[in-house]
Amino acid sequence: MERFCNADSSGSVDPFWDWNRTWCAQNPDVTQCFQNTLLVWIPCLYLWLLAPFYFLYLRSHNRGYICMSHLNKAKTVTGLLLWIICWSDVFYSFWERGQGVAVAPAYLVSPTLLGITMLLATFFIQYERMKGVQSSGLMLNFWLIALVCATVTFRSKILQALHESASVSIFRYTTFYIYFTLLLISLVLSCMPDQPPLFSPTVKDQNLCPEAGASFLSRITFWWITGLLMRGYKKPLEEKDLWSLNSEDESQRVVPQLVRRWNHECNKDRRPEDKAMAMYSPKRSSKAENRDGQPIEESEILISKAPQKPRDPSLFLALCWTFGPYFLVSTVYKIIHDVLMFAGPEILRLLIQFVNDSSAPYWHGYFYTVLLFICTCVQTLVLQRYFHVCFVSGMRLRTAIVGAVYRKALVITNAARRTSTVGEIVNLMSVDAQRFMDLITYINMIWSAPLQVVLALYFLWQNLGPSVLAGVAVMVLMVPVNAVIAMKTKTYQVAQMKSKDNRIKLMNEVLNGIKVLKLYAWELAFKDKVSQIRESELRVLKKAAYLAAVSTFTWVCAPFLVALSTFAVYVLVDETHILDAQKAFVSLALFNILRFPLNMLPMVISSMVQASVSLKRLRVFLSHEELEEDSVDRRAVTSSPESIRIVDGTFSWSKDDPPALKRINVSIPEGALVAVVGQVGSGKSSLLSALLGEMHKQEGFVSVKGSVAYVPQQAWIQNATLRENIVFGQQIKESSYQRVLEACALLPDLEILPGGDDTEIGEKGVNLSGGQKQRVSLARAVYCDCSVYLLDDPLSAVDAHVGKHIFEKVVGPQGLLQGRTRVLVTHGLSFLPQVDLILVMEDGQITEAGSYMELLGRHATFAEFLRTHTNTEQEEESEGDGDTNPGKMLENGGPAALLRQSQVSLTTSGTAKQKTESNDVKEQKVKSTDAAKLTEADKAKTGRVKLAVFWEYMKAIGVCLSIFSICLFFAHHIASLGSNYWLSLWTDDPVINGTQPTRDMRLGVYGALGLAQGIAVFSYSISVSIGGILASRYLHQTMLYNVLRSPMSFFERTPSGNLVNRFSKETDTIDSMIPSIIKMFMGSMFNVLGSCTVILIATPLVAIIIPPLGLFYFFVQRFYVASSRQLKRLESVSRSPVYTHFNETLLGTSVIRAFAVQDRFIGESDRRVDHNQKAYFPSIVANRWLAVRLEFVGNCIVTFAALFAVMARDSLSPGIMGLSISYALQVTASLNWLVRMSSELETNIVAVEKVKEYEETEKEAEWKLKKSSVPAGWPTVGHIEMRNFGLRYRQDLELAIHDINVTIKGGEKVGIVGRTGAGKSSLTLGLFRIIEAAQGEISIDGVNIAELGLHELRSRITIIPQDPVLFSGSLRMNLDPFDGYSDEEVWKALEHAHLKNFVSGLQDKLNHECSEGGENLSLGQRQLVCLARALLRKTKILVLDEATAAVDVETDELIQSTIRTQFEECTVLTIAHRLNTIMDYTRVMVLDKGQMVEFDSPSSLIAQRGIFYKMAKDSGLV
Repeated sequence: MERFCNADSSGSVDPFWDWNRTWCAQNPDVTQCFQNTLLVWIPCLYLWLLAPFYFLYLRSHNRGYICMSHLNKAKTVTGLLLWIICWSDVFYSFWERGQGVAVAPAYLVSPTLLGITMLLATFFIQYERMKGVQSSGLMLNFWLIALVCATVTFRSKILQALHESASVSIFRYTTFYIYFTLLLISLVLSCMPDQPPLFSPTVKDQNLCPEAGASFLSRITFWWITGLLMRGYKKPLEEKDLWSLNSEDESQRVVPQLVRRWNHECNKDRRPEDKAMAMYSPKRSSKAENRDGQPIEESEILISKAPQKPRDPSLFLALCWTFGPYFLVSTVYKIIHDVLMFAGPEILRLLIQFVNDSSAPYWHGYFYTVLLFICTCVQTLVLQRYFHVCFVSGMRLRTAIVGAVYRKALVITNAARRTSTVGEIVNLMSVDAQRFMDLITYINMIWSAPLQVVLALYFLWQNLGPSVLAGVAVMVLMVPVNAVIAMKTKTYQVAQMKSKDNRIKLMNEVLNGIKVLKLYAWELAFKDKVSQIRESELRVLKKAAYLAAVSTFTWVCAPFLVALSTFAVYVLVDETHILDAQKAFVSLALFNILRFPLNMLPMVISSMVQASVSLKRLRVFLSHEELEEDSVDRRAVTSSPESIRIVDGTFSWSKDDPPALKRINVSIPEGALVAVVGQVGSGKSSLLSALLGEMHKQEGFVSVKGSVAYVPQQAWIQNATLRENIVFGQQIKESSYQRVLEACALLPDLEILPGGDDTEIGEKGVNLSGGQKQRVSLARAVYCDCSVYLLDDPLSAVDAHVGKHIFEKVVGPQGLLQGRTRVLVTHGLSFLPQVDLILVMEDGQITEAGSYMELLGRHATFAEFLRTHTNTEQEEESEGDGDTNPGKMLENGGPAALLRQSQVSLTTSGTAKQKTESNDVKEQKVKSTDAAKLTEADKAKTGRVKLAVFWEYMKAIGVCLSIFSICLFFAHHIASLGSNYWLSLWTDDPVINGTQPTRDMRLGVYGALGLAQGIAVFSYSISVSIGGILASRYLHQTMLYNVLRSPMSFFERTPSGNLVNRFSKETDTIDSMIPSIIKMFMGSMFNVLGSCTVILIATPLVAIIIPPLGLFYFFVQRFYVASSRQLKRLESVSRSPVYTHFNETLLGTSVIRAFAVQDRFIGESDRRVDHNQKAYFPSIVANRWLAVRLEFVGNCIVTFAALFAVMARDSLSPGIMGLSISYALQVTASLNWLVRMSSELETNIVAVEKVKEYEETEKEAEWKLKKSSVPAGWPTVGHIEMRNFGLRYRQDLELAIHDINVTIKGGEKVGIVGRTGAGKSSLTLGLFRIIEAAQGEISIDGVNIAELGLHELRSRITIIPQDPVLFSGSLRMNLDPFDGYSDEEVWKALEHAHLKNFVSGLQDKLNHECSEGGENLSLGQRQLVCLARALLRKTKILVLDEATAAVDVETDELIQSTIRTQFEECTVLTIAHRLNTIMDYTRVMVLDKGQMVEFDSPSSLIAQRGIFYKMAKDSGLV
């Protein structure tokens, strides 16, 4: 090397390195040779090593082309100038040679190499521009390295010029100073980003994320988000402030990748030999059980066993392939960070050495301090990049999982749908996807933690020798303890998830059926059911809390026990082993590093355990059987005249079920109108499902020609405007839209709806009556314009005359659908003569088929059936005179949009709460957009979380317990500080004859302080966890009670998604998140305070620095929290619509599939998920922004602690310095953690705020009054008197009914009729006090009902509502939730309700499980169950709300006859659709525009020829 640097060997030799000039000198300098070789070569080497990789990267990542800008020109010119400077040096050397001056080879080689490197740099500047790179990290680092190397030379050259001016070469000096200036300019230029590439999305997108265009520096420090945070600090952030997602994070990019990988996994595992098995066991499932858990038959098992059992497709592998490559980048960052972690303790060792060695030059201390600062800063930047990659991966993972679950939910079979309730599937999207997001941040710890442990042990061995093994033994002992805890936690986790699923499922049903609960006064029974599940959930939580306390104890005490055992062994093994400051504090710093991986491992393991539970749940769901797309042949066979054909069809609901339809043979010619008739439960709806491909085809052939439209029996309505519901995503064609509205008799409804066809329909159509929902559902199908129409009883919920209108205008031979193939399931016999073909069904078989006349002629069952029923029907249906005005075409049931009357799945119809009639027409036309709105979206609160919320939570825990916990925290930290201070005193003890005399006493006290720590930790952990559970119980109970106490109007306004969110997500936060966050928050707060105290005691000078740093810290924290909190709120508000839409989709999958609009729904779901991630992404970046700034504060504290210690080295003992710096090294992590936890606490405590929200909402009257004035058997007579009665739906609306004066004697049968909006249902709602009276009063048997508790009133009168609602649970529970009746009474009620044969035929009889919403019973059977409820209660007053609309004529007659016989002595009020049902009643009340206009016996009213006469005439009864 010396030869390379020197021209001739004769003269003075310039050495490559000289220790006396560098390390040992008071004013260090490096040799000329070193400057000309290594300092020049380092930057060249860096660029040439990375160039090939960077070139390949740029080639494959083209982001567009950037036009030449001034910045780019400047960069290029500087690069070329640098090249010229280097070459001028080379030429100067050649010129010197020519002059006969001896030139060292270094002067030729180095500038040449540097010149070529500068050319390469210039090439990259241009190549980056062509590939669309706006800012380059590689080049920035190159200029930085070059500048740092040049700076050393620069200092040397100045020193040389000052001291040895004779040896200065003017030319080389000049070129070097120019070179140095140009490097500086290049560095500055490369810090600035270039303009965006041409054709980049920025041009189109106004709100693009600034990350793409940010400079490298801005990216590593996350400066680019500052603009958003500034905006958030000035005023609360809103939706419009958020950036659009980066394209690589969007659903449309992310989800298909995962779906593709998953399908690949599934196909890989289905080998040819599985085919034999596939006939029996569901696709991709390896369970040899059917859904009831019964083993499947022996023969099937034998066949299943023969091939090898297929391995389940691995979702884990699919996820790895999809997200692995991007995620791998994070591992590189992690390795760098892990290695840098050990720089701190090493530098601490050198610093203590420096304090001990008074001969060392002062600059060593400053050098170590600067080195410490640089290491900690680099560590910070690398760690935050690592986290950023992790969180973005987590976000993409969640997007992918939600998307995959949504897509799967659209294709799973009905049987598979039954195995997962709506609640469980929603949990897959919310809880399980979240678990993965949480895990991905820590997953690298699986390899990183062992790496850190190994490195730490290596350095410890260097320091203390074999004594370290004692510490290692303690750690190894801790691992199994933690493993056992993790395993136990897993079992509790599974149990808790199960309870939670059940609780959410039940809550879902309670919210869906809330109206029925209120009408029957069943709230308490269901409150108890929910509380029961909740208690079992809390029991599990409590056990988990004790476990958590033990694990907290182990991991807080582990580092101390390790230190204690190591030091004890070290000093006791050998008298001469002295524990000095260097050994003690470097070891402590290393033990502190050890603490993190050891704490994290159990946490990561438990997190992995949770994720594995979630992974399994997801895998099972994604492996569910899918509907066979080929079960229905949809290819239109042009030659064949048949539109629908089934040959020998046998269908079941799932592969393992017995067939529901057997031996079906149907052939329907194109354009035919076919009616399907039969008893309740005979398989009519199943036949349509088979045609839609919704059932499993066991054998046979099905073909359907052309597109299909489907109207289900229970209308499925979206939460959108009426127009959107009908148009259903198609192009709007105004003329045909109006035609459809007219044909489906919807025009009069639009008159009444507050926003016309722009009225928002609530979830599940809450503000439409049953009939309106049915007609909207029909209108959707008609507008769709398909070839085949499958109509499942669309006429059931409408009045006779409306039904007739719809049949004529839509379905019948002259209707809009003439010429299309129509399959109509119906109970209306009057339409049968007009259809082309009738299919009669019985027990899942088609028993007869033919035209009306043919079937009559056969004298078989159908003819019998007809004869018995036609008389009644025919009279009712026969033509009246033709004055049909629009009002008549509306069945009883008006919209309750303004009125918020009806509710989630049960709408009352006949809602008469219109103010429109009393308004003049002009006013009616001006429809306000506000009135058209119904549901209230979840609102994001703004501003700081109020202290009151924390106070509420403290009260929920118990104030004494809270204060006690804080004291325990304090005690723990005092003990911890004490033990470390004691250690520093020990290390400063004087050494006498090679030993420390006070050794044993020091060791004893040190151990005792440790023990005190342990006790305090265990106690506070237990107290916080128990407190958390007490708070959980209290908050959930009050919320449940408050929600159940809310009036009906509350449920109409609040989307069920919001409520479910409160009971699932927010409750989960309160259960599991908040207590652990409080523990960590308190812990890190005391840590920070403790560290600052110690540093202040050691180096009082730091007092100058701590206040400004504290202020900066406080400002940054407040600045950040303002935005972070708001982003979190926006994120949680935008989360609800994802679940609401998902819920809605699950309820309407059959409709979505029938209309083949899956893609549109998938698109909508993706849009909502992206919208949610739009708020999540800035919040994770804001976290990184904060961490970089705060860690910088921490790094400053470390640096200043070291700096002042160096300055005061003469007055400072090594022990105190070691203590001070080892605490300072911890402060960064604690500060970061403190802010993270304080903002986590603030964002999570929002859950308490949300749960408490419902305390402020309005409540119903008291359920039970303190002193009940009701006589025991009241009402005994059933005498009802209404005096001047009126009610309104909202304060700002006019009276919906008014001035009703009527007396109904006990035992009278009264029919209530009237046109839509006349107030029929309002009257019954007033009777049950669902809506309170606005004027007048109602008294029953002389008792004013307004003076009773609601339950006292509602439990004494009975209603059979229009929509039959059942809850999941046993049949018995559905009839008698309070267990107030004996089995005999229940059987008797079932017998009278004509269900006895059906129920006794069931396997479990009364304990037969009803599925969610009673879906495993037909609609007619559900209606009969509701009748049985009424029979069981047998109160003196019975209200029927169009109760027989959805059943066939036969069932209707059964119900009517039962009511006549069983309720003979009771007062019966019937809101009637079919007037023939009330013609034999004692009196009929006719309502019009909210007033009673006629009230007399039917015969007198007909004689009076008033409104009733007209209605009877329309129905053909007179």
